[in-house]
This record gives sequence, structure tokens and C-alpha cells, in this order.
Amino acid sequence: MSYTALYRKFRPDHFEEVKGQEHIVTTLRNQIKAERIGHAYLFTGTRGTGKTTIAKLFAKTVNCENPVDGSPCGHCRSCQTIASGASMNVIEIDAASNNGVDNIREIVDEVSYSPVEGKYKVYIIDEVHMLSIGAFNALLKTLEEPPSYVIFILATTEVHKIPITILSRCQRYDFKRISIDTIAARLQELAEREQVVVEEKALRYIAKTADGSMRDALSLLDQCIAFHFGEELTYDKVLDVLGAVDTRVFSELLEMIQSQNISGCISLLEEVVIQGRELTQFVTDIAWYLRNLLLVKTSDDEIEDVIDVSSDNLQRLKQEAQSMDAETIMRYIRIFSELSGQIKYASQKRILIEMTLIKLCKPAMETTQDAIVERVRDLEEKMEKGIVQTVPVTVQSTQAIVKERPQLPKAIPEDVKEIVSSWASIVGQATSPLKVYLKNARLSLGGDNKLMIVVEDGLPYDYLIQAENQKRVEDMISNLIQKEVSVTVQKMDQGKRFEDSYVDLTKVINMEIEIEEEE
Repeated sequence: MSYTALYRKFRPDHFEEVKGQEHIVTTLRNQIKAERIGHAYLFTGTRGTGKTTIAKLFAKTVNCENPVDGSPCGHCRSCQTIASGASMNVIEIDAASNNGVDNIREIVDEVSYSPVEGKYKVYIIDEVHMLSIGAFNALLKTLEEPPSYVIFILATTEVHKIPITILSRCQRYDFKRISIDTIAARLQELAEREQVVVEEKALRYIAKTADGSMRDALSLLDQCIAFHFGEELTYDKVLDVLGAVDTRVFSELLEMIQSQNISGCISLLEEVVIQGRELTQFVTDIAWYLRNLLLVKTSDDEIEDVIDVSSDNLQRLKQEAQSMDAETIMRYIRIFSELSGQIKYASQKRILIEMTLIKLCKPAMETTQDAIVERVRDLEEKMEKGIVQTVPVTVQSTQAIVKERPQLPKAIPEDVKEIVSSWASIVGQATSPLKVYLKNARLSLGGDNKLMIVVEDGLPYDYLIQAENQKRVEDMISNLIQKEVSVTVQKMDQGKRFEDSYVDLTKVINMEIEIEEEE
């Protein structure tokens, strides 16, 4: 006899066996007991949460000859026929492969025929979001006013793709992700029935990896049992099968990142690769570990249930959280989350992870805001330890070249007056976009009687405040009057006139400045 997968072998036969969807089960059972059964239902939620299972149970119950408290008896002819898949009253349709108008028209034609036996014909359309627009339109009228003996159950993982005209004609039930505790308890129950010895810690890791899907959890458990058949299933063995890494590795990795030990990080990654771990899962688990670390760092309440780790691991997380600040942890989470999205489609996963580890050890390689904050924090720590930061050689040599220029006499107010009177000629020598910005500039006096150029806030100010552009203006003025000039750049105060905040040199000198347009 061929082997049956666990998720098929232990599919619930009664509503009482359904786990994690009590809000839906209670509502449907009450409808059946009160004989207030709807004509169209929409089951939506993530994979493996029980949509198709509950749809089949509902179809079995409404046709059961002797229902018990809103659940099928399981013994009558109708229940046994539906359970064996031979019933003509329960029609399952995969919309992914039957998504055309003709497929739906066949259903519409069949609806007109009443059931040969039983009370209802139940159409279960799985992955209904895959239907074409034409198919939805063909289904619309029948879905709205079907015969009294017809029930439609539409199941989907992507409810946002369902037309609103369909949604408005169905009772919608949202299936939530199943909690880790619920999945772990179900796995323990089934392991005992299969006579398999499994560590509780191993079951909880499988439940967490399943990400709220009972079917995924059963498939993972099936895989682990097959790999270590006849042996006790321990936590370490589950990690081996799933290609995961023990959390102690993440703790060591973070310590090396904090100490900026690049060689240590690369060596640790080498060990992970040699052990045959799945690198995509490795990155995902790091992000999850950092998430737990952030919760421990920022929460004052008891959060054992939220982070779902053992007491030993929780104690280690608390100790590690004391040596890191929340901003650093959030930066690490952001980087690893971005890496998790990139690594799924990368051919060189290891290189991507190595680049990320180097970037974490060297914040200077990043230009994001949180990386700059990290660099400032690093500098502050070095200053507290008495480590002096020297100016790079390239900067020193550049400064030396600048000082070698011949010293010109400093500008005085008379020179400022000469600059104002010659402003049109100065601007005319400039090239775009500098000429455009200087054309609309206003002239005033700054500290120590320096020439002040006042421009509008935005592009003009951002452009002229740059050191190289300000130097170009100073050189143009110096070439004209043959004296060194220091220029300051200011922006207009919003909501105020120029005359209210600055001295207008054009009025003081009693002259108008006209700038010739370029031909």
C-alpha cells in the first residue's frame, strides 16, 4: 500500500478537529444548526490554514443525514460517499487550470439539475482569483441567484484580485495564520499517533518555520521523520534537515560585527557553508533573531510569548541586548531584510552575505542616515578612549597646494563698491547654470564687511553653497579687481522681503544693476 502524507492522512473529519480557526467553525456550525445556510461563501487566507478542509466539512455536513451538533456524523451513506470522493453533490474545481468562460458555462448549465440524492450540490472553486474577467462575469448572475439546492464556496489566497461584484455576493471568512502553540500541540498529537519520539524544542522550531500554515508544518515534520526514520527527532536533527543554524551562531556573529572583526565573520560564514546550511534560511533566521533582540531591548513587559524562545535563549538575548542600542539593531534588521529580498534570486548568495557582513563591520562604506549615525557613535567612542583621528594625507596635500597661491590684499568696502558696480560684467563672464543663479541674486554686506550674495532658497542656494561653486565666484571677482575676495552666500528668509533682513547695496551705492541677457 502506498504511503499517504501526514497532511492528507490526518485531514480533519469533524469540525472539532479543526485547529486555529474557531471563529469560522463556530459561525458555520451555528448556521447549519439554525438552518440559515447561505448560497455563496468566500474563504480567504494564507496557504495551509484550512480553507479547503473546512469547505469539504461544510459540504459533508449540509448533506449529512444525521448531523451531530452542526458536524457530520461520518457514518451515513452521504458522509462516506463524500469522504471517498465519489459524491456527485460535491464538485471541486481548480480555477488555476479551469479559468476560462467555457469552464464556468459548464457549471452554470449543471446548476439547473437538482441533486440525485442529498440536499445540496456544493461547488468548491479553489484559487478562484485565477479566473478570467469573462469567467467571473459568466459566474456573476448564477452566484447571485442560484437555485435553493446549490451552494458556492470560493477559496483564494489573493482576495484583492477578486472583483468587487463577486465579493458583494458572498459571505466572506478570513482565515488567520495559526499560532505556533496551536501548531506545536497538533504536531505533538500526531507524532504520538505515529509513534514517533520528537523533542518539544524541535516541534516548536518546525511550527515557527511553517509561518502559520498547518499543512506546511505537517510536510516539514514528514520530511524530518523520513530523514531520521526510526530515531528520536531532536532539535539538532531538525536543523540539519531544514538547513537551519543554531541561534548561538547568530550571537557569535553579532559579537564579531560589533568588534568589526571582518575575518571572524567570514570564517563563521565559511563554517555555515561547509555544514551545508541553506543560506536563504540563514539570512531569514538572522533577521528573526534581531527582531527578538529588538523586542527584548525596547519592551519593559514580559514578552516570552511574543518572541517564543526558551528561557536559556531569552536570558542570553537579554545579556546581548545590554551591549547594543536599539538604533543599531534596527539598522541591522533593515540591512538583513533588504538582503533577504535580494538573495532569493541571486546566483552568488555567499558573496552577497559576505558583502553585507563587511558593510556592517565598516559603517563608513554606507551613506544612509542610520549608517552616518553609527559612524558618529564610533567616533565618539574613539574620542572617549583618547584615539586621535588624523587628517587623511590627500586632504593635507590639497590644503598645501591652496596655500601656495600668492597673497593678495584683502578687500575693503571700497572694493565691495567696485564689485557692485561691475556686477553685470562679472555675471556675464559666468556659464550656465551659475549665470542663471547669479542673475537673480541680491548683494549685501556680511560680517567684517564681506560681500554677501543672497539667493532664493532651493536650487540656487544649494548650488552656490557648494565650496567649488563659491570658489568660482570668488575667482571671477578677484580676476576683475585683482584683489582676493571672500564671499558669503545666504538664502532669502521665507515670508520676508529682502530689504527687511539685508542691506541692499544697490540702493546704498545709488545705482541699478542691469545684467545683459546672453544672445
